[in-house]
Amino acid sequence: MLRRFGLGRAKTPKQVAQFDESYYLASQWQLIWRKFRRHRLAMISALVIIFLYSLAIFPEFYSINDHHKRHVKYAKAPPHTVRFVDDEGNFHLNPFIYDMTQKLDMDTLKRNYTEDRTKRYPIRFFVEGESYRLLGLIDTNIHLMGVDEPAVFFPFGTDELGRDLFSRTMHAARISLSIGFLGMVTSFVLGCLIGGVSGYFGGTVDIIVQRVIEFLVSIPHIPLIMALSAAFPPEWSSTQVYFGITVVLAIVSWPPLARAVRGKLLELREADFVMAARISNMGDMEIIIKHLLPSFASFLIVVLSLAVPGMILAETALSFLQIGIRPPAVSWGVLLQDAQNIRSLSQSPWLLIPGLFVIATVLAFNFLGDGLRDAADPYKQ
Repeated sequence: MLRRFGLGRAKTPKQVAQFDESYYLASQWQLIWRKFRRHRLAMISALVIIFLYSLAIFPEFYSINDHHKRHVKYAKAPPHTVRFVDDEGNFHLNPFIYDMTQKLDMDTLKRNYTEDRTKRYPIRFFVEGESYRLLGLIDTNIHLMGVDEPAVFFPFGTDELGRDLFSRTMHAARISLSIGFLGMVTSFVLGCLIGGVSGYFGGTVDIIVQRVIEFLVSIPHIPLIMALSAAFPPEWSSTQVYFGITVVLAIVSWPPLARAVRGKLLELREADFVMAARISNMGDMEIIIKHLLPSFASFLIVVLSLAVPGMILAETALSFLQIGIRPPAVSWGVLLQDAQNIRSLSQSPWLLIPGLFVIATVLAFNFLGDGLRDAADPYKQ
């Protein structure tokens, strides 16, 4: 029976008693963690999200080339094939690539790339390359991988200007993932404060707040986001557009969270621990922040984890439609602009690779949210 529930081999009565004792003495967060660990898909998704955000924090380290540098000789070059076995059938423990040569088809004006099997270049790890500032603080030139000159390495191929798509995808992760995170934080603060005030005080304040929320919710989100983004002045810098989009996404996202917080506070505002806080002369805002919101923090975490992918998708869509992040800044939506027509896709299908990162991110956050939602009620079997 114990083995059926994933508790390993059959335990002795003493071990069962110790397990039961630790279960009943565990805190709420310990119980949530225990249940979350049993959700394998959510655990894997959490690792995927950690990896993706490591790309966003250290894109220069993971990049092979400068993401703005143009390799004219390799415009629209396909991804290099990483090999372990050479033409003679010899296995190499260290992966390698062959150099590529380009030939222009005069009939179709299409660049055809072929591997030069006479030149083999091993892929080296933790190599020296172009200098950069790690986290904007530390000067270094160490990159995760690379090849010896004069060869170049393009794991995801290049775009029509010869820029390394792999390095651009790494740098694009910084903008796409950070917009989702910052938008979520801003939405969280607005939703908790406005919803908390509405649910705690009630009366006229609650009526006004709810009418404002109903007005915002009644507006179609996609046209609203597009209209607000298109209203950005053309002379705005990439940084200004970045923060502008973050604010727009937060404005659209906070009403549902505020309504959920209001409902929870209406349920809890007459609880005994709230009355005790009032008797001790604690301020209203202090009661909301220190007592009421933490009492359903697990619920808020689930809501936030499910809100992030929506913001990432919104930014990607805006940038894809050229009303979001503007070049030379890069996001996954900006990179997908090159895949807008059938001709580009037929000749360079690797331009869709940034879209795979979007899909992986959204799925990982959704699976993580499912795991958190199940773990938020640790007493439910």
